[in-house]
Parts: sequence; structure tokens; C-alpha cells
Amino acid sequence: MVAVFLGFFGLSLFWLLYFFKGKEKFEAILVKKYQYLTTSLSRPRRQAQIILQCLVLFFVAVALARPLMGSRRTEIKQTGLEIIFAIDVSNSMLAEDDKPSRLEHAKHELSHLLDLLSSDRVGVIAFAGSAALISPMTTDYSAIKMYVNSLSTTTVSQQGTNFKAVIEEAISAFERGGMEGADGTQPTRVLLIASDGEDNEPGGISMVKKALDKGIRVFTLGFGSYKGAPIPIRDDRGNLKGYKKDDSGQPVLSVPSDEGLSKIARAGNGAFYHATFDEAEVRSLISDFDKLQKADFKTQFSTDFDEKFQIPLFLAFILAIVEILVGDKKRSVFSWKGRFATGVSAT
Repeated sequence: MVAVFLGFFGLSLFWLLYFFKGKEKFEAILVKKYQYLTTSLSRPRRQAQIILQCLVLFFVAVALARPLMGSRRTEIKQTGLEIIFAIDVSNSMLAEDDKPSRLEHAKHELSHLLDLLSSDRVGVIAFAGSAALISPMTTDYSAIKMYVNSLSTTTVSQQGTNFKAVIEEAISAFERGGMEGADGTQPTRVLLIASDGEDNEPGGISMVKKALDKGIRVFTLGFGSYKGAPIPIRDDRGNLKGYKKDDSGQPVLSVPSDEGLSKIARAGNGAFYHATFDEAEVRSLISDFDKLQKADFKTQFSTDFDEKFQIPLFLAFILAIVEILVGDKKRSVFSWKGRFATGVSAT
């Protein structure tokens, strides 16, 4: 506030002097002062400074444009497995013995597993009473995470739990989207089933053996507490309306079947793990996957261009130093001593 007042006062004083002392006299004073203040200024040096400053700005702009000169091709080899995540989206996965629910816990576990994978091709199948391929195998893990996080009990039309259908869909997906290694080797194919294990349809074990004959290893990941939990029913806003009931009007208690999942894993020459909140089972799965035979997928080439922004940036730096050294002062200037001036001016 004080600075604003002083500035206003100074400006007012300037205009008062200008009008009351006379315009001509005031301008004469300014001209004399200007001549005195610019005695040491060298116009050629000042012009050279302006040119150098313009060149500095020009080369900085060129550097910011990141000019490219030359290129090189880089060979990229991807070594890994072919994995399909089969996620149970039946109503029983809504049980809240795993917080916030079995299905949400499964999504979290598989997302964390994706963070630990590298170069493996991954696909997604959602299943309940039927199975549907949500994403073919890809190395775009961010897309896989998006598909996994979007799953719900409405993803497939038919409710229930049918392991036969999901394994059959996985076999078909591997045959359609599988790749042979660059050297002719076949990568190990892995089907990871995330479920609470309640199988409502027969034929799952026989289909597992068929998958194993085609080189597909089956791993299972179980969810839910051993004492079970009721299946909540919620409205569109997520508010609890009640729990699913049987024909007698009693709440349906969903009890996970680790035994069924374990049988599937043994038949598929894989391993069964029950999901916990410390995610130890994810690390165990990664350890198991590392032991499987991997293959070099098709080699890809990427073109990398050489950036040369360093050159104009270096020139701008050198010119900036030169501009500082040149200065805008004359080599010899007048020095005032009383009423007399001494010294000889030069450009």
C-alpha cells in the first residue's frame, strides 16, 4: 500500500513540474541528462549486442524444436509366455467375505500380477454359466487392466459357474491368437482361473485334460473365506436391498470350493493358491511362471532418430557469453571531475 502511494505521489510530482516549470525547460533538462548518461554508450557495440541476442533466441528456438538428424533401427525381441486370465463373474463373486467383494479382490490381484509380468502376452476371459473372450492376447498391459477393471456380473449373459465352458473358450483363444516363437519353439501356454470354485456344471476335469494335451497349463486362484458369506443384492446406486434367498426363503450362503480348484490345477499340471491380502500368492505365481519354458516372439524393429538439439543449444550458450563480453560501453569514457572532463572516448 505504501509503495502504491509513493508511486502515485511521484507521478503527480512529475506532471506538476512538467506543467509549472515549462515544457521546453523540462525537456532541455532531460536532453542534457540524457547526453550525460549516454556518454559511455557505444552504439556499434549496442547494435552488435542486439544482433547477438537475436541469434541466441533463434538458436534456443531451434533447440526447443528438437531437430532430428539420422536414424538407426533397433531390434526388439520379446521373450515370454502366453497367458489367459479367466475371471469368474458369477453372482457368488459378489459375496463380501473378501473386502470389498470376491470379484473386486480378484481384479486387484490380477492387476498386481500384471505389474510383475514382462513381455508375456496376456488375454482375458470372463465366465459364469457361459464364457466370453474379452480381450485377445496382447502385451498392452494397460489395456488388459482396463478390461479387467470393467468386469461385472453383467459381463456375460448366463449365470452359474461352468469351468468346462471357460476352458473350452481358452483352448479356442489360444488356437486363434497364439504365436510361434521366432526360432520355432512354442511358448508355454497358461490358463489362470480366478474363482471361488463353485462349479455348477460337470465336465470340467475332462476339459482340463484336453487343454493339457494341447500344451496348456492350468493354474487356479481361489477367493472367499472358508465359512462362506451371503450374496448381496444391490440397486443401481449400490445400496443394499437384501440378500439372495433360496426357494425356502433362507439366505443363500456361498461357500468357496478350494478342493474343486485344487483338482483342476492338479489335472492341468499347474498349482492352486488361495488369495490373501498380503499377495504372497501373486509372488508364488510369478515364481511358477518363471520356471516355464518361454519363447522369443516375432522380432520387431523400431526406428530411433538421433536428436541434435545439443548443437543449437551449445551455439546459443556461446553467443550469450560473447554478448555479455561485448557489452555496450565505450573503451574509454569521460570521467567528470568538478567542472572538467578528462579521458578520450572511443567505440
